[in-house]
Amino acid sequence: MADVKRHKRGGIYFEDFHVGAVIEHGLTRTVTQMDNMLFSNMTLNPQPLHIDAHFCATETEWGKPLMNSLFTLGLMIGISVNDTTVGTTIGNLGMTDVTFPAPLFEGDTINCTTEIVAKRESRSRPDAGIVEFHHKAYKQDGTLVAQCRRQAFMRKHPAPATVAV
Repeated sequence: MADVKRHKRGGIYFEDFHVGAVIEHGLTRTVTQMDNMLFSNMTLNPQPLHIDAHFCATETEWGKPLMNSLFTLGLMIGISVNDTTVGTTIGNLGMTDVTFPAPLFEGDTINCTTEIVAKRESRSRPDAGIVEFHHKAYKQDGTLVAQCRRQAFMRKHPAPATVAV
C-alpha cells in the first residue's frame, strides 16, 4: 500500500484499500503498570485483576495483574491509525468479534497487523465508503493477545478542483 496517494496526515482513502491486503504496523509499545493503573482509574474500573498486585499474587492463576483488556483493545487500534485512517476517517461505526485469546502483562511488548476484510460504497454519501478492518495484536513471543473487526466510515479522494473559464 506504499504506492497510494495518502492524506497529508498519512491516512489512506477509501478507494485505495484493497480487500485481502495485510498491513504490518511499524509502531510497537511495551505496556507498563502505569498504563494499567491510569486506564483502569480513568475508566472507574476497580477490578483488582488490573490494579491489586497482592490480590493477583494470592487469589488468581496469573500471580500478577493482567493488563486491562479495553486498554489493550484501544492500543491495538491506536497503533493502526498512522498507517490506515489518520485524516481520512469520518468515524468508527462499530467493532465486532473482539477477543483476548491470551493474557497481556506489564512489560510485554505489542506489535499489530491489520487486514482489509471488506469495503463498500456508502449508500447515503457519495464522498465516502465503509471499510472493515481485522486488527490483531501480538506480544513479543508471537502470541496473539487481542483481535477485533472494526468498521470505519472513510473519506474518498477529494474531487479535483475545477477552474472556471
